[in-house]
Amino acid sequence: MSIVGDWIALSKARIQAFATPAAAVCAWIANNGEWDGREILHLCIGLTLASSAAAAGNQTIEAEIDAAMLRTRERPIPAGRISRRAAGTVAVISGALGCGWLLAFLNPLCAWLAVVMVFSYCFVYTPLKRITPLNTIVGAFPGALPLLVGYAAAGNGLDLRAGVLFLILFLWQLPHFFSIAWLYRDDYARGGLRMLSQVDPTGAVSGRQAVHWALVLLPASLLPTFVGFAGRVYFFGAFSASLAFLAVVLSFGLRRTAPRARLLLWISLAYLPVLFILMVLDRRLWA
Repeated sequence: MSIVGDWIALSKARIQAFATPAAAVCAWIANNGEWDGREILHLCIGLTLASSAAAAGNQTIEAEIDAAMLRTRERPIPAGRISRRAAGTVAVISGALGCGWLLAFLNPLCAWLAVVMVFSYCFVYTPLKRITPLNTIVGAFPGALPLLVGYAAAGNGLDLRAGVLFLILFLWQLPHFFSIAWLYRDDYARGGLRMLSQVDPTGAVSGRQAVHWALVLLPASLLPTFVGFAGRVYFFGAFSASLAFLAVVLSFGLRRTAPRARLLLWISLAYLPVLFILMVLDRRLWA
């Protein structure tokens, strides 16, 4: 892997490629369906820098854990291609630049939410992974904050619509991460991480938890229509997508096999983009 590829891996660019467009859609919603190119540009720059800082900080803190796990031992720090000091320095600089960018070009609320996102991810969620299986629920909080950063970029503060968007992403993460924790339960055990799959050897609790959160997600995914920033196109599309997602989660809950967990992982990755695309299409068709 090239040095550029290593730094991209350190920033978890694939996650940024998902989270940043979703945040941009939230800014669009906060602007009542109007795209502000300058605002979106500054949001993408600042949020990508801040999110990359959180990813690099997480890998800096967990370098020994990553080295013990088969899935992560080839990451740049444990593989020795990037030093821990260099990664930590870049994380601090990237975080300061990202949050500073949001403050300078957007607004204080947007910047403050980015600070909370980076801090809670690196210094609350990351240490808790060694302490309690509840880390997954705690980690869903900073995981959903990019949407609030995006919504706040419009300069209109946070409101009920922002809360609904945050809730959808928060709930979606839990079945998604339960599938990952089950797939890589042996690896997490090697790394000494206290995931739910480590205290639930049969996977029964993991399966039930995934189903419970998916059941809550189904009505939550319909709230954009009831709150008033989406219409019929979104409602029926989201209802269909959420039912399909729930069916896959139920399948995993009934039998915790690797193929079913992997199917849940991939379906979950498709589910959320579908919702955001439906929001955009809905406003285009029914505005």
